[in-house]
Amino acid sequence: MSGKPRLTYLNGRGRMESIRWLLAAAGVEFEEVYLETKEQYDKLIKDGFLLFQQVPLVEIDGMKMVQTRAIMSYIAGKHNLYGKDLKERALIDMYVEGISDLMQMILMFPFSPPDAKEKNLESIKERATNRYFPVFEKVLKQHGQDFLVGNKFSWADVQLIEAILAVEEKVPAVLSGFPQLQAFKTKMSNMPTIKKFLQPGSPRKPPPDAHYVETVLNVFKK
Repeated sequence: MSGKPRLTYLNGRGRMESIRWLLAAAGVEFEEVYLETKEQYDKLIKDGFLLFQQVPLVEIDGMKMVQTRAIMSYIAGKHNLYGKDLKERALIDMYVEGISDLMQMILMFPFSPPDAKEKNLESIKERATNRYFPVFEKVLKQHGQDFLVGNKFSWADVQLIEAILAVEEKVPAVLSGFPQLQAFKTKMSNMPTIKKFLQPGSPRKPPPDAHYVETVLNVFKK
């Protein structure tokens, strides 16, 4: 073992992408193993690697971790991205949970039936502009600081920049009414670790295409 975290998932975004983002933002290099067949997935279950028969699987510090939220809490805590006390951690948790609700819609979008795509895209746009982004615009404006919690870079900031860029891919002008978020996006995108992750050739995955959707359906078919 090289000592680097080892990520097992498909060669695409899915539930692993937020983990890749968080590791990259923390400046941690990692290795990846890609599932391409149902047999590979079944073997992981048979070998007892997947506690709840689900990926993502992250091997880190001698542990085989599953469940996205648990993995990310561990990484955030280890790399000092989880606030200075319980109150800051509670705020980070609230913001992360909210962003996760929006990301869940984006995650499921590629699997929408063709006749539902337009409606689902409209839902993403409506939720982002009316429910989620106004919250973060207000937070940044009220405390006048660069980061969401405690004026220190945290897991919540990483989740938010990932969500902003993911929504912008589908709704390019989504930040037009959110000047604070525009400034936040610029600042985050220029942080050295995130800037590196946004460069071509990084472990960041492209938007899901038809091949990715087909692979997901094949690997996880019942």
